[in-house]
Amino acid sequence: MAAPRKASIGFIFVTLFLDILGIGLLIPIVPKLVQSFAAQALTGSGDTLIELLPHDGATPQELASKWYGWLIASYAAMQFLFSPIIGGLSDRYGRRKVLLLSNFGQGLAYVMMALAPSLGWLFVSRLIAGVTGASIGTATAYIADVTPPEKRAQSFGLVGIAFGLGFIFGPLMGGLLGGWILRLPFFVAAGVTLANAAWGFFVLPESLAEENRRPFSWARANPFGTLKALGRYPLVWAMTATAFLFNLGQRALETTWVLATEYRYGWDLRDAGISLAAVGVGAAIVQGGVVRRVVPMFGERRVFLFAGLVGMAAFIGYGLAPTGLVAYLIIPFGALGGMAGPAVQALLSRAVPANEQGMLQGGLVSLTALTQVIGPPVATGLFGFFISTQAPFQLPGAPFFFGAACMAIGLLFALRAFARHPDVKAPIAVVTS
Repeated sequence: MAAPRKASIGFIFVTLFLDILGIGLLIPIVPKLVQSFAAQALTGSGDTLIELLPHDGATPQELASKWYGWLIASYAAMQFLFSPIIGGLSDRYGRRKVLLLSNFGQGLAYVMMALAPSLGWLFVSRLIAGVTGASIGTATAYIADVTPPEKRAQSFGLVGIAFGLGFIFGPLMGGLLGGWILRLPFFVAAGVTLANAAWGFFVLPESLAEENRRPFSWARANPFGTLKALGRYPLVWAMTATAFLFNLGQRALETTWVLATEYRYGWDLRDAGISLAAVGVGAAIVQGGVVRRVVPMFGERRVFLFAGLVGMAAFIGYGLAPTGLVAYLIIPFGALGGMAGPAVQALLSRAVPANEQGMLQGGLVSLTALTQVIGPPVATGLFGFFISTQAPFQLPGAPFFFGAACMAIGLLFALRAFARHPDVKAPIAVVTS
């Protein structure tokens, strides 16, 4: 196990980093790109797709905001649909083939984004990116393959580091390079991703032994079939529900952070970008260093419960923070709340056998993608309503309170599951009729 782990973890880390980098660099670029397509539509030289929506009297900013939301949802919808399929394929044919093909497809999607002449082509490129980006589950399954069960929480902390660094450098890269040439970040991301695929071809060994592979099943290759199959194991139903709720709360913060900080503190995009970079730094430090030390000392369950409570308190703090300085002071506590993710993944990975790790991780990515479909419109809708004149009272922190409520319900699910299954150490299936 040591040899493939030593040769491959670097590649897996870079792959996860590039997946999140790609999401982060879109934050400053795509709204501007969609706005340029909208401006063309309003001048009559327009974009057929944009003209599907009523736009009489609309500004480019108003049109862009509508289509930007759909663009985010389209990417997430593809991840929701295809993550179980890709996870199942990796359980059947191995992780190496799936990861290399996904990297290659992601690189081509970036090229399409860079060259997209219209909003329609931009949508096509994001749909492809959503399908190939669904390999995140396969990457985490690879980590589970090459890591002993008792060390998986620490190893899954690498996922948190990759996510943190991706959200640090993604928006910075998008803002700096895009400010020079709007589409340049897409070309850079394409080159780096394709180079990573070539590197993986030479250094990435297969992690899934032949005896641990299982036949591909279309019945399981969908989000609901995956969850039904995984429901045979203790903890899985409750903890996947918990993971879903925690991720749904996180979407509220990601989607409305820029809007809320501009409205409440007068921050511009530079201020918001720096604060998001601070969030990424905190996540990288906590998940790269703190998780590795505290999980062996206290166990996944205690760490999860502590992190969930701290994260919930941080969201309430963000909702109440009267100044930007106070919001900055809360960021370290929010970072500590990020320990809940690796702890949940470690608990779930211990609950299923080796030949279903791909299905498990694909299902988790699929559920995360579903939160990206549901969360943004709910969070922005709450924010828009509670700053409007129709609201019974002004509450611009409403999306953060929504996130805290999601975490509270998730914690209740987890506590109930822990009480029912106080000592689940092995993947023993529960026979159901």
